[in-house]
Amino acid sequence: MSQQKNIIIDFDSTFASVEALEEIADIVLKGRKDKSKILNEIKSITNLGVDGTITFNESLSRRMNLLTVHRDDLEKLVRRLKRKISTSFSRNKAFFKKYQGNIYIISNGFKDFIDPVVADYGIDSEHVLANTFVFDKKGWITGFDEKNLLAHSKGKSRTLKALNLPGESYVIGDSYTDYEMKEAGIAHKFYAFTENVLRENILEKADHITPSFDEFLYVNDMPSALSYPKNRIKVLLLNGVDERAKDAFRGEGYGVVMGPKKTSKSGLKKLIKDISILGVPAHQSVTAELLDQANRLMAIGIFGGSTNHVDLVAAANRGVIVFNAPYANTRSLVELVIGNIIMLSRNVPYLSSQLKAGKWETSKKTSYEIRGKKLGIIGYGNSGTQLSVLAESLGMDVYYYDVFEKQAIGNATKCNALRDLLRRVDIVSVHVDNRPENKNFFGKREFKAMRDGSIFINLSSGQAVDIDALYKNLKSKKIVGAGIDVFPSEPTNGHGSFTSRLIELDNVLLTPHIGGQTVEAQQNTAAVLPEQIIDYVNTGSTFNGANFPSLQLPILKNAHRLIHIHQNQPGILARINSILAEHGINIIGQYLQTTETIGYVITDINKKYSQEVLKDLKDIPATIKFRVLY
Repeated sequence: MSQQKNIIIDFDSTFASVEALEEIADIVLKGRKDKSKILNEIKSITNLGVDGTITFNESLSRRMNLLTVHRDDLEKLVRRLKRKISTSFSRNKAFFKKYQGNIYIISNGFKDFIDPVVADYGIDSEHVLANTFVFDKKGWITGFDEKNLLAHSKGKSRTLKALNLPGESYVIGDSYTDYEMKEAGIAHKFYAFTENVLRENILEKADHITPSFDEFLYVNDMPSALSYPKNRIKVLLLNGVDERAKDAFRGEGYGVVMGPKKTSKSGLKKLIKDISILGVPAHQSVTAELLDQANRLMAIGIFGGSTNHVDLVAAANRGVIVFNAPYANTRSLVELVIGNIIMLSRNVPYLSSQLKAGKWETSKKTSYEIRGKKLGIIGYGNSGTQLSVLAESLGMDVYYYDVFEKQAIGNATKCNALRDLLRRVDIVSVHVDNRPENKNFFGKREFKAMRDGSIFINLSSGQAVDIDALYKNLKSKKIVGAGIDVFPSEPTNGHGSFTSRLIELDNVLLTPHIGGQTVEAQQNTAAVLPEQIIDYVNTGSTFNGANFPSLQLPILKNAHRLIHIHQNQPGILARINSILAEHGINIIGQYLQTTETIGYVITDINKKYSQEVLKDLKDIPATIKFRVLY
């Protein structure tokens, strides 16, 4: 960075994420009944001064008159402020220490508490221009130095002018008093800092709106702790995604856009342009055609367990990872399975249809308790094992089958063959995923192997069951009842008409793919899914990704991480390493995983390298996407 570029930073709500005088008030008013009233009055006076409604001197005097402060209270304040440095400033501590000679704090606050806070960042007291308190002999604050330029209106611009700094001065702040330095023609640029507060009256006056210090460093091509400002990572959350997800992404510093209640196909194409992360509800369709419009998309989050409506292959081929939350809604799914078991065992679908037709039928011959019945679980993963525990607690005997070796939970009995399970149980519940090999895996032969009078439940995969075979077995009463929540063909985006042969029957319980659609499941998903996506953006970790090779990566330390996504072709890893060797770059760590279609290579290298090496890596044939983390 040129020694002629001076960075002028405000303190309150900029360098620190809070207003220091409000924090002092919170400390000295502790335990007082009128605390809230005085705090609100102080905030109101602060805003009047910031907006220019009253003079700054009046604002400062009125606020100080409301408080009785001792020097010891300032020590408590310093400890508190050190914990409340704005995140993006804290993240770039190394920058401050390296370029401390070019950095100045000009504040209407007080050196008494600013000096010890910014000293941790290498900023010398001589570079801190602020007001000073006046104390009595006992250490009580009696006022402030009214001769200080900063105790008066336009104090910041007059102070900066008095410094007579060579070169250009760039101001970072959140209020009109910061803009005044640019308005007076003393500062060359004004950056409106919005990480902590957003004051509409200064946005239009700013040369650049700066949601973070990372953004300021990025636009000025200065060294930053981040390879890319987080505020430039745009997140689009469509209607149906829990608002907790918005809070999680905003808390990370991302720019979040909430989609409208209704989005047309063409409207979504416009919204998705320049979006880095797309969050969709479980029913939202994401096609290859839509992905073609997403020129900057890195990741898709499906806020549900199913991936049916998202073209996973098309996303992978464009270097877009897809995350879903198959475990966050497991309890909701399993409770619905239990509900189906009880309702079907009591013949509720048939009895309900009869009652709706005006027929009062109370036959007990087809109504059973579930206690003592044998439940067969196909697929002993997360939902299967949780169903196993709940069913056993209700008195059922549990059997399970899985193509992979799975340890039994509780008193569940493992079956080594699917046919063995089917001939032993009264109720079958399917818990498999949508992988291609599972399509129609349960059909005519499997229904034939089941006991006469069995119950069949599928709340997991619409493609896994041959619906025609199920229909015939329900019609013949070989299967006396079925609970179906998922179907081979479902309306896109959760809306539209639905047709199925099963609606003709009165011994089926049909629901519109609601297994994981509870308030609790959505809250759990909104807590888990953003973390996975943020981890991918920050570290490159693809663990639990639905369409990428799974890599769980260590935190990056003292290195730069190169992420190379490519078509799965022979020789790509060798070419990557050859390029690094040609440029004399030492590999600290390297990780590779592939699927049938794509390869994912993570390479951690020393920090010193030329931009030419990045171009060479991007130009490798079959490269889909390439990015750098540091």
